[in-house]
This record gives sequence, structure tokens and C-alpha cells, in this order.
Amino acid sequence: MSASRFRFDLLATSGAARRGRITTAHGTVETPAFMPVGTRATVKAMTPDAVRAAGAEMILANTYHLMLRPGAEAIAALGGLHRFMDWPGPILTDSGGFQVMSLAKLRKITEAGVTFRSHLDGSEHELTPERAMDIQHQLDADVAMVLDECTAFPATEAEAARSMRLSMAWAMRSREAFRERPGYGLFGIVQGGIHPDLREESVRALCAIGFDGYAVGGLAVGEGQNRMLATLDSTVPHLPADRPRYLMGVGTPQDLIRSVARGLDMFDCVLPTRSGRTAKGFTQRGEVNLRNARHALDPRPLDAECRCPACVRFSRAYLHHLFRAEEMLAGMLLTAHNVTFYQDLMAGLRAAIEGGTFTETADRWEADLAHGDIEPL
Repeated sequence: MSASRFRFDLLATSGAARRGRITTAHGTVETPAFMPVGTRATVKAMTPDAVRAAGAEMILANTYHLMLRPGAEAIAALGGLHRFMDWPGPILTDSGGFQVMSLAKLRKITEAGVTFRSHLDGSEHELTPERAMDIQHQLDADVAMVLDECTAFPATEAEAARSMRLSMAWAMRSREAFRERPGYGLFGIVQGGIHPDLREESVRALCAIGFDGYAVGGLAVGEGQNRMLATLDSTVPHLPADRPRYLMGVGTPQDLIRSVARGLDMFDCVLPTRSGRTAKGFTQRGEVNLRNARHALDPRPLDAECRCPACVRFSRAYLHHLFRAEEMLAGMLLTAHNVTFYQDLMAGLRAAIEGGTFTETADRWEADLAHGDIEPL
């Protein structure tokens, strides 16, 4: 398709909550948006058609994993990530920075970049800001992320400052190495732990470099929701209003509602897909464990208001049976349900922002989520 300029249009606000639209080389994304995670070029337990049917417009894939298998060069030779995984819409790729933290025993960090030992076969790989940009270019990601170090929690203020300043140096190198093309964007990542002054310093440094969007990283790593929200309160107001704001790796439905209320536009998390494979379903009345015996003879749908195949066509009793029998279909159906639930939540929040009723809608969602599941038969 013909690519237009990468841009963000702010369409409406309700309090601090924002309703926008991101235009990329492979289509538009209505925000606030939740991106299902397709780490290895697949959203686990879902076909691309099922992801589209759930309402997702943009998905996330991971630079670190794809550079190891099958390799960015192989994907480029096969026509790029969109063709490789049959996802014609926008794709955002993580730079591999999170693995800098999560695979701490397999890596060495220097000012130049990160040297990894593959978790697959022990082979050694170097990931620099320049290499991360090259890989994401080969993958043909609509949105590339700068290479950063995801600061661990807990960390002292001195440790968080050192980590953040290294990430800012890498952000400059990532910007210089990024190859500009119509419809493609590069996002900077704010770091600084839970320290407001470091977060503000990081925002200033990134804005001085200039990016197409700004992500808040280094949260949902063990600090707890209260610290996460407090960090957002001290960070988001400093971010440019005319660029998309992306909260990385978050989170629960309540996390999303409260983050949208603070002016965030984009989210990703493995929670809906991982939970779907482990019998946890998200509903308007909170979480449901479908392995529980109370569902064994329940003919009702998991969520009577949901449009997904699991809810429209099958009973709780059937889903319970599939999980107890360890059938593959169990995870497929429940994952599709969870991703649909997340997409419908975001669509509802977008409509509320447009209608100027975000606060009332968010309060109702939170009350319903806290209510608890329907009574057993």
C-alpha cells in the first residue's frame, strides 16, 4: 500500500484521557490501543484472522527473539514480517532492551551495547543501538523502539541514574542509525526507575533528540501498581502532547483504565494470551479460573456480553472440560476471548473519551471488575 507520513492526530480528550489516531505505513491505529504480543512472529494460540476478528489493529513482535530465530535476514528475504506472519496491519517491535534485564545471567552490558549468549544454544550475539535499528528495519516494523536498558527493580537512585543515562546515550545513537521512511516511526523510551527527577531528566533528553513517539519503560517490573501510577503521575505531564505515549508491558484491565486516565495511548502485555493458556479468563465482572469445579455443569457463557466464539458458541462447562482434558482448543478459545475482552475494553474507553464521559465509564468498569464473578448455579 502507498505509505503516508507517520503521524499522530489527537481527536478528543476527557480529563487527561486522550482519543487519537496513529497513521503508519501499514494502516491506522485508533487510540487508546492495546497491542497483543506476538513475540516470535505469532500471537500465541491465535491465528492472524482470529487476532483481527478480536479487533486488534497493531501487534508487537520482539527484536531479540526474531534475530535469534529465524533471523532478521531470513525474514527480510521472505518479504518482511508483515508477509511472513500474514499481518498486513501495523507492527511495533521491541528493541530487545527488556531482555537486557530479564536475561541478566546471559548478557554483558558496556557503553557500546549488549553482548548476549543465546538462551537457545549459547551462541554469542552483540546487540548495539545500530544493530537494533538494522534488525527492525529488516523486519519492516512500522514502529521501531530505541535500544535501552530496562532498569531493574529495586535499584538505588545511583543505579537508576547510571542505567537511564546509558539508555539516553543509546537513544541518541538509535536516532542517528534509524532510516527514515514515509509511514515509519521511532519511539524513545523514558527510564529512571521510580525516581521523578530521573524520569524528568530522561524526558528532557529524549525530547532534545526528537522522536515520533515516547514510551514509558521500566515499569510493571515488581514495583507494584501504586508506585507505577505515582511514576506515571510525575512523568506523563512532561511528555509532548502531540506525540503518542506508550506504556510498555502493562497490564491488567485496571492498569489500563487507570493509565488511560493519566494520558497514555498505547499498551502491550502478555497477560491476556498467557492467562488464556492457563485457564484464566477476563470478564466484565473480574477474573475467572475455568479449572474450578464450579464450572463443570454450568451451561452459561463465560461472559454473556462478549462477542467472541468462546462466549457465543460454548458454555463454561465445555471450556472447563477442555482445560481438564488438556485439549489444545482450550487455550485457543480462551486466549481469543481474553484478547477480544481487552480490545472491547479499549473501544469502550475510546467511545467514552469521545463522548466526554470517561470518568463515569472508567468508574463503572472498575466497579464491575471488582464485583466478582456471577453466582454459581
